[in-house]
Amino acid sequence: MRKMKTVNIVAGIMLAFALVSCGSEPAKFADVTSERLLNASSTPEEWLTYGGTYDEQRHSGLTQINLDNVDELGVAWTYDLATARGVESTPIVVDGVMYVTSAWSVVHALDARTGEELWVYDPDVDRAVGVNACCDVVNRGVAVWEGKIFVGVIDGRLEALDAETGALIWSRVTVDRSKPYTITGAPRVVKGNVLIGNGGAELGVRGYISAYAADTGDMSWRFYTVPNPSKQPDDAASDAAFEAIGNVSWGDEGAWTTDGGGGTVWDSIIYDDVNDNIIFGVGNGSPWNRDYRDPAQGDNLFLSSIVAVDATSGAYKWHYQTTPGDNWDYTATQTIILADLPVGSDGALRRVAMQAPKNGFFYVIDAATGEFISGEAFVPQNWAIGLDETGRPIELPEARYSDTPYYQAPGALGAHNWHPMAFNPDLNLAYIPAQEIPDAYARDNIFPDREQNWNTGTNLTAGLPMDLDLGTAMALRATLKGRLIAWDPVTQSARWSVEHSNAWNGGVLSTAGGLVFQGRLEGEFSAYNAATGEKLWGQNVKAGAASGPGTYAIDGEQYVTITTGWGSAYALAGGSAYDQPVPPIVGKVVTFKLGGTETIPDPDLILPPRTPKAEAFGDEDLLQTGFDQYHYNCRVCHGPLAISSGVLPDLRWSYITADAEAWNSVVIDGSLAANGMVSFASALSEGDAEAIRAYVLKQAHDGAEMEAMVAAAMAAEADAAAAP
Repeated sequence: MRKMKTVNIVAGIMLAFALVSCGSEPAKFADVTSERLLNASSTPEEWLTYGGTYDEQRHSGLTQINLDNVDELGVAWTYDLATARGVESTPIVVDGVMYVTSAWSVVHALDARTGEELWVYDPDVDRAVGVNACCDVVNRGVAVWEGKIFVGVIDGRLEALDAETGALIWSRVTVDRSKPYTITGAPRVVKGNVLIGNGGAELGVRGYISAYAADTGDMSWRFYTVPNPSKQPDDAASDAAFEAIGNVSWGDEGAWTTDGGGGTVWDSIIYDDVNDNIIFGVGNGSPWNRDYRDPAQGDNLFLSSIVAVDATSGAYKWHYQTTPGDNWDYTATQTIILADLPVGSDGALRRVAMQAPKNGFFYVIDAATGEFISGEAFVPQNWAIGLDETGRPIELPEARYSDTPYYQAPGALGAHNWHPMAFNPDLNLAYIPAQEIPDAYARDNIFPDREQNWNTGTNLTAGLPMDLDLGTAMALRATLKGRLIAWDPVTQSARWSVEHSNAWNGGVLSTAGGLVFQGRLEGEFSAYNAATGEKLWGQNVKAGAASGPGTYAIDGEQYVTITTGWGSAYALAGGSAYDQPVPPIVGKVVTFKLGGTETIPDPDLILPPRTPKAEAFGDEDLLQTGFDQYHYNCRVCHGPLAISSGVLPDLRWSYITADAEAWNSVVIDGSLAANGMVSFASALSEGDAEAIRAYVLKQAHDGAEMEAMVAAAMAAEADAAAAP
């Protein structure tokens, strides 16, 4: 990882200024103001904020690349982001300069025409904080305002950089660092305030959104999403809301009083300038299981809700809760889009907010009041039979936790995760990166005694037998699906749908050229006819393409860009290498234009030998202990069944499995903490650690045997095909 604070500063400044047309040179470098942001749709040659505009429709007015010529797209340039961890950022393009983040919250400034590096800022994060990142050490991008670049850092900092040089202007710690908070989301700037949330609900924190003055970094206001455990005021913008409606939705006992309750604002934050509201999505409860979180079994405001507050003061305006008493990690942090839609029998236009959250229902609500307008399931689901007239889900009783696993759709990864959706206002279609990934939910009966950080009150081995063979696991993985759905929010129905071969999806971009762009996990970046779903173009970008794409223009030439890489929640906790090894892949920015002739470099990192490093050992009881402890402590990073996707080491092939002392030095003593592998001595005994080693070696031998069988079958098939 490059550590320099700035690179080629003088040359970068001169080049960036040269990119600004003389007739419209701003008062200062990257002089993004309220006026520019409010009118961003009229300057589609730029991409000024995370969702393109304050409405976050991710729809560009550029038309040079269109239905007739999109098949002529080629690579204009690529840039190496110097990381083999997850990349999720949407590039911001201002005055010919691209600002983009990579893993560990590193910021890169590039010439948007050529990809030439102008400067790099590395916040120098202690890699040990990676253990607090539920879903990889990713970052979704920056915000730009009056010559400053703002970035949320994975360790809880919010930082302001000089847009010209990358030099640090101010830095604020926005969280209690004694707790497992993280920041992965992109900041937004509204009326001179930088808005930022945080993550960590799976590990036990209390969520909130904060506003900091862009000039000084002083906090302007904070809105908590879960009450103070004592239900006393916090001297915060949320106090009145909890006194009026929030406190009563929580009991006085339960894990929320010590674990914070969750409700982190880790992604979607938008500005409704018509009503002067900040609207944001709130995440899941901590722990997931409401029986443990709050035995009083209330709705637990404002978990899994869309909340609107005054843009200046942060005072509560309204809320809409998508999943009352959330029990399944059904966050409502997914993309929120503002639009004017014909609603009602008279077809009158109404300003609405739209969201397709994890729970599988697409919601249309009034942007001014939060009133429910309509909702419908956009994927198959079996936790509710529908929504009542107020939009409240009508739950199936078996979906609430019991000792018997319930195989539920959607699962914890959701029907739609962080991947940005888009909206075409000309066609009135929302484009949802949807997925079908069920999960087995069951009560964890020893929840109070578990020491693990990742303690959700859910039996993480429910429905997952220790002796599950890898062939069956591969077959089950093949049943999972991803989709790009063109959803009509007026009729609440799909206009068209494209099915993907892998469940984890990619972000979406809509353009006035009649196109929808989307990447996919396996590396294909594609363009579709926005009205029909017909695939018109595709390019293998040689890495995971899950980020939200963007588009911009310089001197009349349109570019389409996407960041690529390998990581995030699915690649870590879900694994992906059941059928083939995935090499470590260096993340990139890949940018296209009509007639582009450049190429995308091949990955050149090498996988370790896929062979067991010691003989298998252990009786059935030891292996069962190892299976249980592995899935509670190791699965989130190293994958189910000890099968890694390649983001982090596949423990089956690790040399430290050969020696108990070497294994304990890492797992118990934390000898690799500087690399992010901290000590688990607080959660595991040496006996537990040895049981995990036994289980990992069992999986190594089973995996090697299966791979040998697959290789032999493929060789036999090839020989048969070659025979005369």
